[in-house]
Amino acid sequence: MNSSVKLAISSGEPAGIGPEVSIAAANAFIGDNPDAKITLYGDRSLLQTQGLASQIQIAHIPLIQPNIIGKLNPENAPYVLSVIQEASSACRKGIHDALVTAPVQKSILNTPSIKFMGHTEFLAQLDSKDQVVMMLCGHIRDPKSGSNQAFPLRVALATTHLAIQDVPQAIQYQSLLQTLRIIHADLQTRFGIANPIIMVTGLNPHAGEDGQLGTEEIGILMPVIKAAKAEGINASGPYPADTLFNPVRLQAADVVLAMYHDQGLAPFKFATFTEGVNITLGLSYIRSSVDHGTALDIAGQGKADWQSMLAALNMAKELSIRQKRLNASGT
Repeated sequence: MNSSVKLAISSGEPAGIGPEVSIAAANAFIGDNPDAKITLYGDRSLLQTQGLASQIQIAHIPLIQPNIIGKLNPENAPYVLSVIQEASSACRKGIHDALVTAPVQKSILNTPSIKFMGHTEFLAQLDSKDQVVMMLCGHIRDPKSGSNQAFPLRVALATTHLAIQDVPQAIQYQSLLQTLRIIHADLQTRFGIANPIIMVTGLNPHAGEDGQLGTEEIGILMPVIKAAKAEGINASGPYPADTLFNPVRLQAADVVLAMYHDQGLAPFKFATFTEGVNITLGLSYIRSSVDHGTALDIAGQGKADWQSMLAALNMAKELSIRQKRLNASGT
């Protein structure tokens, strides 16, 4: 596969592991893909701490205050947002084929003056998209198969960064149907899956147990799945989440749509941690990310695992090349 792609990396929270995993993964990626080009967005002082391959450039965005590794500084919050804004703007203009994001610290970004619920929501706002979908991608092995062969595991979310008490009200007919449409379309165009199989979890324990443990499945989820099927979307469910996340059942799905953050991401990260990749579906450009946080406690100590960032770069490359091929074919 041709590796001639141009990728942008937003280096994330300066006090965390974002800059160091960005550098390490970028160098490793270029070692495997010497025809590729990477632009690191962030302060030059954070990104020149070790040698960079010649195919890696720095788009310098200055820090507001001096950085102390492992110690958050709210004064640098506008810097973090600027890094994301500049990198995403370049992707929207077609300067880069994809954006790969390092982790940020929401606790200093979401303030009364700045509303930041997460990368997914912020990038959607910058891209003028009313709705996007968070999807995690990795691989899982069936321990009963006697083989180390892995198969893809994809978990999308109906809601993202919400308090549990706010989740039921957020699951509405139109937004959930649009979520299924976005998943279906992006798995077809960006992942090359002709007829994506989407398994939908229930919201309540045992998927509501025929209304005994909640009525959202009967009142919302079942009608949405029926409407999606009428549009040619291969969706099914709702399934109890506690029995859906096992290797045998997962092999029958191209993606699982979970109703809220931890329902989907807890089992996903248990199976794929350090190898998982976060994808935002529904943007005008390709965006991938690590599936971990800023790890302030180990920042700057050489302990950070950069495999998830490398996986995010590899995913961005794969999706970018497929997008180029689709564009070339005119489809």
